[in-house]
Amino acid sequence: MILYPAIDLRGGNCVRLLRGDYDQETIYSDSPVQQALKFVEAGVEWIHMVDLDAALTGEPTNRDAIRAVCAAVGVPVQVGGGVRTEDAAKALFDCGVARVVIGTAALENPNLVRAVAADNPVAVGLDARGGEVATHGWTERSGRSVGELAAEFADAGVAALVVTEISRDGTLEGPDVSGLSELLTQTTIPVIASGGVGTLQHLVDLAKVEVDGRCFEGAIVGKAIYEGTVDIVDAIAVLAQDPKKAEG
Repeated sequence: MILYPAIDLRGGNCVRLLRGDYDQETIYSDSPVQQALKFVEAGVEWIHMVDLDAALTGEPTNRDAIRAVCAAVGVPVQVGGGVRTEDAAKALFDCGVARVVIGTAALENPNLVRAVAADNPVAVGLDARGGEVATHGWTERSGRSVGELAAEFADAGVAALVVTEISRDGTLEGPDVSGLSELLTQTTIPVIASGGVGTLQHLVDLAKVEVDGRCFEGAIVGKAIYEGTVDIVDAIAVLAQDPKKAEG
């Protein structure tokens, strides 16, 4: 299982929100590039970034920071937030992004996902509260379930589903292992788990999940790294073990 350390951008800073609440923000760094380089030095395979400003407004406020990170690191960068047109996706790929994550627009315009995925790697972001997908920076309810939407993209050529349980995001209380495991029964698309990881044991719990021979492709970890409750080097070592033998 791949560890995806997260850099959430707002106003050019590396921040974390509590349960997706823009009024509960903690700033951890004013240099996304330096933060990304620390991740690379620790041995990560990927970096996950979110433009929170763009997710809320659709405006690519942090594109320069994304470009700078892509230029500075030697690992692929996955970016989401505000990707609502083909031009927006193209602009991110032009910045050096390896894979874009399309969330809100995937619900409103599924054909956009298919169009972008025809030429470049795309992940669909499914951010949910209690199984119901939310949109526009997690501020609006869609009335549709994660499983329903995952099925809709079965033949769209997407590289992965990035699935976040918003109620757990930033809490460090543990991921929604049960809900995420159920999703593995509903889709054959690789699933990247997000939201709630606070300890090494939480990562082990995710790594141990196996449904019909399928496991999670990766896990996104943000606040736990910044707060020091998960050490990247230790996490990579644990995830490299046989998950059935790993202990957090």
